[in-house]
Amino acid sequence: MPRASTDRSRTVLAILVAVAATDASGYSIIGPVLPHVQATTGASVTVLSLLAACFPLAMLGGLVLAGRLAHAGRTRSAILVGLVLLIIGTVAFALASSLWLLFAARSVMGFGSGCVWIGLTLRTLEYWPGHEYVQMSRIFAGYSVGSLVGPALAALGGVRLPFLAYAVLLVACVPVVLVLPEPAVRQELHRDRTVLRTSGFWFAALAILLAMIAFGTLDGVLPLHFATRLSQAQIGVAYTLTGLLVAAAAAAAGRVRPRAALLVGGTGTVLGISLAGATGTVLAWALALVLVGLGAGGAETGATGVLLQAVPSERIVSAMVVWSQVGMLGYLIAPVLGGQVVAHFGFAWLGLVPLAAAAAVVVAAAAAHRSPERAARPGAPQPDGVGPRAG
Repeated sequence: MPRASTDRSRTVLAILVAVAATDASGYSIIGPVLPHVQATTGASVTVLSLLAACFPLAMLGGLVLAGRLAHAGRTRSAILVGLVLLIIGTVAFALASSLWLLFAARSVMGFGSGCVWIGLTLRTLEYWPGHEYVQMSRIFAGYSVGSLVGPALAALGGVRLPFLAYAVLLVACVPVVLVLPEPAVRQELHRDRTVLRTSGFWFAALAILLAMIAFGTLDGVLPLHFATRLSQAQIGVAYTLTGLLVAAAAAAAGRVRPRAALLVGGTGTVLGISLAGATGTVLAWALALVLVGLGAGGAETGATGVLLQAVPSERIVSAMVVWSQVGMLGYLIAPVLGGQVVAHFGFAWLGLVPLAAAAAVVVAAAAAHRSPERAARPGAPQPDGVGPRAG
């Protein structure tokens, strides 16, 4: 490959990864600030869980809008629209003076994040046809790094300062996206809803559901449990370290078979969340966060591998939108159902939520194994291993 082309590819990847990291910070910043919101508003655990849940709920709409823009060949526009909405929502959240304004601002942030995610993902597929798996693993690495930034910002204390600092990062992303070069050879991406009927697709969808349940529980439920012994700054530090484990696990999982990554990751997720809820000591929580971090990172990468096995990139728009929506539903139901479980039975039973999702993944995996329906193409990870990787 010519040096100019290689340099261009690295520049593009650096921009996409940076935007991914910034987008992910908006997910993870909310968890450590929830105790402060509770202290200043008097909101219950259920209300705070709903505040965390409104972000992924709004993302569902953003995913649809961005999918339509991408189908029209406007992936850059999808990213820019998402960034503008994120900036508006973030500043509004920082300046909000009432609970309902916090809900409205967080919803705007969620819609914008949905646009950014689909825009980034499909832009990646446009740039590197045939090498989607390895490049998507790098985008996920960016999101994993971003999961460190959110808690670090939250450690600044309160609500206003962390969210204003996040807004500055978002503004910095706009000019670099504006100069993002066009793909050398644009790959046409089409919507094809027939792939949604395959068992392989739904195996991948339920797998990402499980992974996102872990993140939703970390952000929307467990901080309220951890706050009984830890300060906001300490929770922020703990989540930053957990994010490092997520990044490491996501990268390592890209080197093993997707199903193996799901098996190990899913097991770690269920055990970690169960342990965190059932115990009340800092040492036990540390072990639980190790399990959840490693498990969620592995499950997320594994789910992506299964999706790329099941659907060819040129037909992936509909599949990516719905797969992402199912993942956001996992992020959504974790704080909603988790909040209800905690309110009625206590934190000790919190592990029931990921356990139910893991059971659904096992059933879907069995169905996909009995009726393998994958549209193979060059560069896709193979059922018994991982496929070709770009350097």
